[in-house]
Amino acid sequence: MRLSGLQREVLSLYRQCLRESRKKPEATRSHFEAFARAEFDKHMAVDKRDFAAVEFLLRKGRRQLEVYSSPRIKDIR
Repeated sequence: MRLSGLQREVLSLYRQCLRESRKKPEATRSHFEAFARAEFDKHMAVDKRDFAAVEFLLRKGRRQLEVYSSPRIKDIR
């Protein structure tokens, strides 16, 4: 199955989240991974053809990733 451009972007964002979680302290790494998984699961029901919603969630996710990838942030709840 071939993925659309938006689907590839979502997958890419998820991978970036997991990569960034590896840079966090080992004790809290699982918190970041669980948070990322929960955020993606929360929006799993969004219709893949609802481009406006998907693009909005991508922008929101990228902003969150930018904030949480800061070295000052050591844990997430």
